[in-house]
Amino acid sequence: MTTRLPDAATVDGVLAGLDPASADAELAPTLSRTFPGFDFTTAAIDDFYWRGDARTVLAAGGTRLGDHRAWVERGLQECGGDLTAFWNRHRESREKFAEWRGASVFAFAPTGPGVADFVQVSLGREVEVLAGPVVDPDYRPHGADDLFDPSWVRREPELDVPVLSGPVYRLRGRAGGGLVHMRSFLARRAHIESEQRQAQRPELEARVIREVGPDGTRDTPFLDANPDWFDFVPRENRFFADWERSSASGHRIFDHWAFDIHDLEHRGRREIGFVPRPLRLPGEPLLADVDVSVHRLMERIEAIDAEIGLPFAWFFLMTHGHWVDPDVGVAIAKGLRAGRVRLPGRDAAVLLDWADRRYLF
Repeated sequence: MTTRLPDAATVDGVLAGLDPASADAELAPTLSRTFPGFDFTTAAIDDFYWRGDARTVLAAGGTRLGDHRAWVERGLQECGGDLTAFWNRHRESREKFAEWRGASVFAFAPTGPGVADFVQVSLGREVEVLAGPVVDPDYRPHGADDLFDPSWVRREPELDVPVLSGPVYRLRGRAGGGLVHMRSFLARRAHIESEQRQAQRPELEARVIREVGPDGTRDTPFLDANPDWFDFVPRENRFFADWERSSASGHRIFDHWAFDIHDLEHRGRREIGFVPRPLRLPGEPLLADVDVSVHRLMERIEAIDAEIGLPFAWFFLMTHGHWVDPDVGVAIAKGLRAGRVRLPGRDAAVLLDWADRRYLF
């Protein structure tokens, strides 16, 4: 049997066919059935968002009155563009607007034994909620934009608001990041980085760094000062390479991380990369403190690894930059070089390389 790689059109069809009542439970099994040979799992990320592109207006009795923006434009036209008249007409009308709110969900399926051998599908799990009144009942709008983008309603993940429909799943990251085979993505990331750097070669060969000191002026060719310029490895590729080299390699990377991917053209330049998103978080961040010894830091990173259930978890959280302060890695690297602390050999090598050539997301 030929294994068919997942494609966006078919995934969209799968999502459209899910029953909201069972969508959460059926998402992974349905994807697996649709794409034989792929065993999908899913993971949710707590990144609450709301959409402004699909709001609708509801009358006091619940009848839908149509698209929110078109309704506001029509109402303003009826009032001759008078914001005060529009506000007075609707501030006590009990008309409300609905909008879609959601959070990210990622689906993964392995394609081989390598660390990057998997498919990732980036999704949004969304529900349509009755958000609030069509105008702020207490304050007159300053302009039409205030009406088009209602800011007077509370938007919080825990907020108890009436749900009108959903949950539904939608494919996100249309700009090259919605559906990705990670090994292919990393190869493309490295290739584009190399191309962009090579395109700079004529300019860089002519560039000179001028230093002025007490002994006069010294000019150094840029490429002499930066001999590894064309050997640069993108941080995305290093993240995966470090996983494969470390004691974390016994675990599937997508059981612990998802990846917010972008791959697009911006102002005539190709922009490609990702931000790693941890699927499991420690109870509290680990911050560097000058009064905390390196031995105490070692105890803390071991506790994080145990809490996450992954050896060397702290290191990858550190590259993410929020849950483990990068200065923690710097301090432990210094302790390793001074012989004051130890890590497993492969992890020590990864950390020392990172300390020499740091990368963060």
